[in-house]
Order: sequence, then structure tokens, then C-alpha cells
Amino acid sequence: MGSEIMSKRCVYIILTETGSWINKFIKFYTGAPYNHVSISMDLHLNEMYSFGRKHLYVPVWGGFVQENVNQGMFKHFPETRCAILKLKVSEEEHCRISSLLQHFEQNKELYRYNLIGLFGIMLDLPLAMKNAYFCSQFVAELLKKSEVPLWDVKTSLVVPNDFLQHPDLQLVYEGKLHEYPLLMKESIV
Repeated sequence: MGSEIMSKRCVYIILTETGSWINKFIKFYTGAPYNHVSISMDLHLNEMYSFGRKHLYVPVWGGFVQENVNQGMFKHFPETRCAILKLKVSEEEHCRISSLLQHFEQNKELYRYNLIGLFGIMLDLPLAMKNAYFCSQFVAELLKKSEVPLWDVKTSLVVPNDFLQHPDLQLVYEGKLHEYPLLMKESIV
């Protein structure tokens, strides 16, 4: 039993609500408290990954992004609310997730945002496209490909609120993102 405990690692799922106009529109439709999801390999959220906008003022031009709490959307919307969830994984699963994230990072120009898939969610139709994801589809697919499937549905039907409701995910923090106690703040020089 001791070796089983030692072999467990964690990944962190970050649900956010920025208050942007597109976020408010999605929230109006879904009624969910959070409408964006990212994944981080560490509790300090030094590196967060998702599919989202690549440019602050162009919400429809998106793809694979590495997010930073002190830059981009989160800097522009300092009142962003979040829920940080912990998922226990094995050492092997942790390595697979990390390896897949490296693959996405090294090949990010190949990936785009699955805008069509969002309409699929509204129609309850799994509309997956090659090399295209929306945020929750990406995190669900990343976990599935790492042999940590959380749902029996197509990943293109997974929405951010599904993570909040999943029994295997433990709430670590809920509140303003910039007030998260373990956040490593960038020093201002």
C-alpha cells in the first residue's frame, strides 16, 4: 500500500470565468459558473494549457495556448473567478499527460480552435475535427489519450461544468484567480 501512495501524482484542472462578453454569452446559455477549462501539471499553476483565443481582442482566432495568470486574458480580467480541481493519477499517467502536452507545445501551429464543436454541444452532436479542439474537449481528450478517461461520452461533448461535477476531482480552491494562495506571482522590477 505504501508504494501505491508514493506512486500517485496529481494534475490540476482550472475552471475559470473571466467576465468577458463572450464568457457572459456562454454563461447565459449554459447557466454554468465556469465556462473555460485549463490543465496544469503543478499546484502553483506555473504552466497552464488549454485551447482558447490566441489574441486578446480576437475571440474567434484560437488554438493551443499556454496560459499565464499574469498575462493575457487573466491579466486583462483581474476579477477572474476560478475553481481549481485536483485529479490523482499514477506516475505513468502523469508522464503520458506531460509527454502529450510537450507534443502539443512543439506542434502548436498544427492545431486550431474547434468552433464548430461548440455548435455540436448545443445540438448534442459530437462534432470533432482533425487537429481542432475547444477547451473542455482538449482537456478531456488529453486525459483520455493518457489512459485517464473520465467519461464514457465523446470528448467533443464534454463541457467545463462536467469537470466540476466529476466525483474523481477534488476541489482545492474556489475564488478569485489572482487571490489563489499558492500562485507564484511574477516580481515587478
